[in-house]
Amino acid sequence: MNTEQRTTTARQLYQKMESARKPYTDRAEKCAQLTIPMAFPKESDSSSTKYDTPYQSIGARGVNNLTSKLMLALFPPNAPFFRLSLGDDIKAQLTNDPATQQEWEAALGGIEKQITQYMESHQMRVTMNEAMTQLILAGNVLLFLPPKEGGMKLYRLNQYVIARDGIGNTIEIVTKESIAYGALPPEAQRCVDGDNIEAHKAIDVFTHTYLDGESYQSYQEINGAIIGGSEQTYPKDASPWIPLRLRKMDGESYGRSFVDEYLGDLKTLEALSKAVAEVAAIASNIIFLVNPNSMTRISELQKANAGDFVRGRLEDIQALQINKTSDLQITTTAIQSIEARLSYAFLLNSAVQRNAERVTAEEIRYVARELEDTVGNIYSILAHELQLPLVRRFMNQMTGTGAIPNLPQGAKGVEPTITTGIEALGRGHDLAKLDTFIRYAQVFPEAFQTAVKQNEILNQIATALGIDASSVVKTQQEIEQEQQQAMQMQMAQQVAPQMMQGQQ
Repeated sequence: MNTEQRTTTARQLYQKMESARKPYTDRAEKCAQLTIPMAFPKESDSSSTKYDTPYQSIGARGVNNLTSKLMLALFPPNAPFFRLSLGDDIKAQLTNDPATQQEWEAALGGIEKQITQYMESHQMRVTMNEAMTQLILAGNVLLFLPPKEGGMKLYRLNQYVIARDGIGNTIEIVTKESIAYGALPPEAQRCVDGDNIEAHKAIDVFTHTYLDGESYQSYQEINGAIIGGSEQTYPKDASPWIPLRLRKMDGESYGRSFVDEYLGDLKTLEALSKAVAEVAAIASNIIFLVNPNSMTRISELQKANAGDFVRGRLEDIQALQINKTSDLQITTTAIQSIEARLSYAFLLNSAVQRNAERVTAEEIRYVARELEDTVGNIYSILAHELQLPLVRRFMNQMTGTGAIPNLPQGAKGVEPTITTGIEALGRGHDLAKLDTFIRYAQVFPEAFQTAVKQNEILNQIATALGIDASSVVKTQQEIEQEQQQAMQMQMAQQVAPQMMQGQQ
């Protein structure tokens, strides 16, 4: 496609692709209404829009809890979520040169820390937290990282359209932004028709990015005119645009959300919670009925103080009751059942510990591990579509500013490997298996001391916990050296008294 000779403007393309996106935005709006309404506002909403508060809070609690767990699992604080390792070709060349290989690995470790500090210093964690919320609610979100400048921009599902091929590769992206005229650069202001335009007037800016061979072409336009200097070209594997999906659906350009799968339970819980709240409000309105033929005077009762005596009959006055206690018990039981199911789905702590007098710590760990397994598939797609592209974008940004050297990638250079998410989940299972093995092996103390490779067990435990084993576990060579030094010191202590006696 040539931006100079195009038959369809970015605005027209955006409007044409909106129809395919609409079912997904409609579902996202329903999911937001039952959880956090302001997290996914409609395109027509503004700062003055008032959102209805749901009658139940478990939806909002679940979304916030799952967002926090995903952030901690994918991007642990103050620790790299990836590891830079040498490609196979370089490793083969350095097989006979362990000293140089160790220097390379030490240098890559320093770059890992630099990239992690870069992410924290540019407050990208805040945007990533919002992205996790959008994925859970809407199932889709678009991130943009400028090639040379720091920071990160987020686009909600109703702010962009996308087209993918059959295997999920991005073919085309069109974003829509409303920017005040006064905030536009001079090149963009020239594309706006009219004189004396107010500075606060919102102008729609469309950004079109499309795949052209082995690279992505991008440009921006206003009112069908391309903004001068906005044309950009990006390598296919280093595009600043990162479109994310939570649930991949083959043949679809958009993904599905986590909340969408539990929309039925949330709708039912909302309806039942609303009914209980309304009945409770009615029941709290106390009204007394008085027998019209009674001898009890209402005026005397109203004037009476506590402890006064008033002439009247008890049966003349009765409080109005709705007599729906048994029906409300059925409703309450249904609410508790739905809340329990949603607690399991959203990994809430209330689902980990069952309601009983005695609950062992092992039972809690088992249930928590089982719940973590249910979101393992989320880690898989986010490792491929979020974490790996994110590392490459950070490296490109920092290379452009000269913060880190330009490193070749792939088998002939440096390969980033994700160490959190699904990888950490697998190591957690390895740790559980090691724990079980140790407990069974210690039933036979003598065999455990003589037949089990205890040093290797320590190495595997450190690896399962994500700790560098070489920094906390002594090697066999170090152990032998310490033993030899201890024997030499012991011999020296034994020889010293004899030498003193000989001298006397």
